[in-house]
Amino acid sequence: MSQTTYNNPFSPENSDRHAIWEMLVKRDIQAFVQQNWSMVADDFLEQGFMGIGAHKLDNPDSWTLAYPTLAAYRDDWLNQAKVFAQTNWDCDAEQALHDMTNMRDIEIAGNSALLHKKFDGEIAKKDGSKTQFKFQTLYRCLKVEGQWKIAGFTGYMPFPMGEKSPEELPGKYCPSEATQHVTAGPYSPVLQVNPGQLVVISGQAAIDPAGNVIGKSIEEQTRLTLENCSQQLQYAGCELADVFKVNVYLENLDDWPRFNEVYLSYMPKPLPVRTAVQAGLLMDLIVEVEMWGIKR
Repeated sequence: MSQTTYNNPFSPENSDRHAIWEMLVKRDIQAFVQQNWSMVADDFLEQGFMGIGAHKLDNPDSWTLAYPTLAAYRDDWLNQAKVFAQTNWDCDAEQALHDMTNMRDIEIAGNSALLHKKFDGEIAKKDGSKTQFKFQTLYRCLKVEGQWKIAGFTGYMPFPMGEKSPEELPGKYCPSEATQHVTAGPYSPVLQVNPGQLVVISGQAAIDPAGNVIGKSIEEQTRLTLENCSQQLQYAGCELADVFKVNVYLENLDDWPRFNEVYLSYMPKPLPVRTAVQAGLLMDLIVEVEMWGIKR
């Protein structure tokens, strides 16, 4: 049984707004935390449902039809709820979700309503890091046979509009709703990039200007390889912070954990998307890296 204190800002006498808040704040949070779609399934209109994803970008040209059907939204909602439940939060996560949620702007005209739901806060994890929630969603609701239902929404818009997300760096952006499996390495599952000025470097390795392979260990070769990557990027006016895509080639995949240790000391967040494969390499090389970046 939840110990969360829910404070509906609308009195029962203001019946429509009271009911809408109960549906889209209290019931929505409880169902999400419990991973229980059945608690909210009846709150939606399936026919004609559409969910638009703004991806925390304030340019509507970047918004997409993220959920063309209610089933598509349900499946992603359940996946996000599962990831949320598996996270080691260092507090009452349900209470934290309630405390950061603001839905006081509700416009009603007859049997139609427009809702402004805002999230502004953060939740601490047991590892000392924090996950920030700073976005807003516009919900469109209809009153059907006396019950308010969700007909669609435009979600994950910046809050406030026109302000970049703190996790956003010039040219590349990792949507906060993007998730991946718990065994994933040090990389982002997806990045959205501005394709204005792409920079691509060929595979770099631990080779000095005279053509000599430097280093025998994976740590030594990884450091020089990343230094060479950084140098090539600088020629094009970029740095490692501008990289959004990395391909790694290892002669021995057993070196993977040790490679990652060095890699993490060089690469700033949001970490690039990445692919790694085992490959036969030239000379005495045991690692090769290629990168894609974008000029600021």
